[in-house]
Amino acid sequence: MQWYFVATLLTILTSSQGILTTLSQSNGGYKYDYATVPFLAEVFKLVVSSILLWREWRMPSSPKMTTEWRSVRLFPIPSIIYLVHNNVQFATLTYVDTSTYQIMGNLKIVTTGILFRLFLRRRLSTLQWMAIVLLAVGTTTSQVKGCGEALCDSLFAAPIQGYLLGVLSACLSALAGVYTEFLMKKNNDSLYWQNVQLYT
Repeated sequence: MQWYFVATLLTILTSSQGILTTLSQSNGGYKYDYATVPFLAEVFKLVVSSILLWREWRMPSSPKMTTEWRSVRLFPIPSIIYLVHNNVQFATLTYVDTSTYQIMGNLKIVTTGILFRLFLRRRLSTLQWMAIVLLAVGTTTSQVKGCGEALCDSLFAAPIQGYLLGVLSACLSALAGVYTEFLMKKNNDSLYWQNVQLYT
């Protein structure tokens, strides 16, 4: 039951991000420095992970925590990728509407599948590859506007900058996710300790 709650909460938070970000805009821009939003989110996650790590530390069996520089030095890489990705999301939403942003977010599934195959050597079945291709085609065609008899200035419903930023966002998200999975499976350290390193 706990996993259903976590999955539902994650779905709500993920799907509401674009909506809330768009609602915070004023005249197509932001009246605040949007770089502070990802920063504050990471600080919040760091505090929560630290509290959970402290609770785990108080248990009879102490959590495994690797503090060697060889291991710790790898965590800034996905952190920097996530930093850029989180800021690109705000820029993307200045060019595209919320529904376009959510649809383009599906491209990260496509790029994640490709990166899983390339970097983690994970095999995907023919059915999974077909699903990835269909998802990519569906995402692309959903953004082509029907011109009808009117002349079209552009084939797409939003400026090309929005699509380029959306594709960049999807690639960064997939790259960071695959690299983070590689790091977390590389050792059997406490999940909270790994999160503390990542958020720091």
